[in-house]
Amino acid sequence: MSDLRQAVTDYLAIRHALGFQLRGYDRLLGDLVGDLQCIGAPTLTTELAVAWATKPAGALPFRWKTRLLIARGFARYLQTIDPSAQVPPSPLLAYRRVRPVPHLYSAAEIDALLAATDMLRPPLRAATYRTLLGILAVTGMRVGELIALDRDDVDLGRGQLAIREAKHATRQLPLHPSTVQALHAYAGRRDQICRTPKAPSFFISTAGTRLIYECIRKTFITLRRVAGLDHETDPGPRIHDLRHSFAVQTLLEWHVAGVDVAARLPLLSAWLGHHHPASTYYYLQAAPELLALAAERLPDLGTRS
Repeated sequence: MSDLRQAVTDYLAIRHALGFQLRGYDRLLGDLVGDLQCIGAPTLTTELAVAWATKPAGALPFRWKTRLLIARGFARYLQTIDPSAQVPPSPLLAYRRVRPVPHLYSAAEIDALLAATDMLRPPLRAATYRTLLGILAVTGMRVGELIALDRDDVDLGRGQLAIREAKHATRQLPLHPSTVQALHAYAGRRDQICRTPKAPSFFISTAGTRLIYECIRKTFITLRRVAGLDHETDPGPRIHDLRHSFAVQTLLEWHVAGVDVAARLPLLSAWLGHHHPASTYYYLQAAPELLALAAERLPDLGTRS
């Protein structure tokens, strides 16, 4: 049969010519071929593909599945030049990612997170994260949308934010006067401390650059611990859960106000940047208060004949 390493080179060349990026495939397939050559296997079989895919001891199942998919793609090509090669069945190592249960923040927990930012240094970092978390809590924005905000996107005079090039569409978010006041205070502090920023972003790092998601995530974990929100049995609340909390709290307020929630749901979808209310249901978790209010609106089944 053809040399396995040459087969990998040819396979990747064809896929790249078709426009596929395949980042890291050369390293992974090189490792696969190395395993085959180490045991003297003349070609790829289903058993050997599975053995290689599950080689990282203790890895999460989704990683095994990903590795097997990479091996399977190569095996399909290899079989065209070597009929003895076996293509692993797609259901092998099937894995369905379990959606994490969102944490619905209480007002007290949000206050604790905001108070925890006081321990951050220097002062610009503390001001940035206090305002950042507050905006996420009262708008339900995605963290990526907040990172992408430029100064021109924040119109404090008109009291609104422009979410540009978001996941689905550009939209305008009107802001409560107290939110405008908080953003105005942050902008003043930011410009006082960092007079020559290196990026046009509204929120900046201590170096004057645009914020990076990984830095935000790590800082949030620190703030979560200081605020006493770490859980012993799970990773703890996520920063993205502020978006879930906003959506559920909005529904709760609508139920309490007695408005037609179903009629208003498209408004919430538009606010969150969803094309259709069906996408919004992902965020509407079964909060006990929400279920109780919804149950009160159901017809009394006991009175039906």
